[in-house]
Amino acid sequence: MNFHTRKWIKPEDLNPNGTLFGGSLLAWVDEAAAIYAIIQLENHRVVTKYISEINFMASARQGEIVELGMEPTHWGKTSLTLRCEVRNKLTRETIVKIDRIIFVSLDEHGQPAPHGKTRIEYVADRLGQPRAPHEQEPQA
Repeated sequence: MNFHTRKWIKPEDLNPNGTLFGGSLLAWVDEAAAIYAIIQLENHRVVTKYISEINFMASARQGEIVELGMEPTHWGKTSLTLRCEVRNKLTRETIVKIDRIIFVSLDEHGQPAPHGKTRIEYVADRLGQPRAPHEQEPQA
């Protein structure tokens, strides 16, 4: 899983218990997942269709840094399904796991549109450049 997004927990992100407010965390997840889907599908018109059960496993406190990881698990005709994990950047403790977040690619009229994608693409692939070592496809 690739962890691209990091967030610093500030006072406005806390609940009355003094820990990370779940609503703030879920907003971060939805935004990071949408950005991932937009880049993969090469379409800025994507919408969140479904988010599966959310498993809160730990909490986080003010001043800590969390990182959000996304991994595609299924490519549909008009959709992309992602798996997400949020963890503490320094301790690597998992804070939340979400098994399925489904995004749908839309056309200019707001209707589902086929995206033609079947695998992860990196910017280097689109530009015909060699990939960085961390972007290499796993060897079978």
